[in-house]
Amino acid sequence: MPGSIHPEVVLFAAVAAALYARALRRTPATRGQAARFVGALAAVLLALNGPLHDWSDWYLFSAHMVQHLVLTLVAPPLLLTGLPPAMADGLLRPVLARRWPAAAARTVTRPLPAFSLYAVGLIGWHFPAPYNAALEMHGWHVVEHVVLMATALIGWWPVLSPARTLPPLPYAAQLLYLFVFGMPMTVVAAMIASADQVLYPFYEAAPRITDLTPLADQRLGGLIMWVPSGLIPLAAFTIVFFRWVAAEADETA
Repeated sequence: MPGSIHPEVVLFAAVAAALYARALRRTPATRGQAARFVGALAAVLLALNGPLHDWSDWYLFSAHMVQHLVLTLVAPPLLLTGLPPAMADGLLRPVLARRWPAAAARTVTRPLPAFSLYAVGLIGWHFPAPYNAALEMHGWHVVEHVVLMATALIGWWPVLSPARTLPPLPYAAQLLYLFVFGMPMTVVAAMIASADQVLYPFYEAAPRITDLTPLADQRLGGLIMWVPSGLIPLAAFTIVFFRWVAAEADETA
């Protein structure tokens, strides 16, 4: 099943790749950084095109949760870690050169605002009313995905910021931040997985392409959110911890 292709998503990825390639002429990146940036674009393309997109939009709540995981827990970290510091600073320079945009950027990338924006964006879009509205109106669905990705980028910023002008938190604070980072998705996943009735009428009326009932599909979607929402922050926590240990060892030496 090849699935549909959305030109606007392909155009976004192509433009982002072209701008990145152009920036590489002035600011070199390591192979790992370039691979992660390309991986972020590939993740967005796979999530918003092809079978996964069609299953999400028309048939399966569980597929939609896979899509949301990619847009919040996979693509944003890859994108941020794929930017060399000099390139990130160059992208931020026009923003930080103006008083009000600079103040806004410094505010939203602080831990509490960043976490709050991420939590509100994630939880808000999974309430039945806005969620069903997004499924019924394509334009609103685009807004949903843009908000989820944008707030996830901001949410990851205190840990994965590539910029020296808006740097990440110290290692100890990063660990504390990651300890709570997975909670919003865990709460949403638990509520969805434990619901006794179908929360999203769109999927209840959707054609069945599997043997799953609408309620079983919904519970599967909740579990799909639940497990990665704990494992991915835990993996980031582990990486940050060992980086901290290595940094302390270097300082001691």
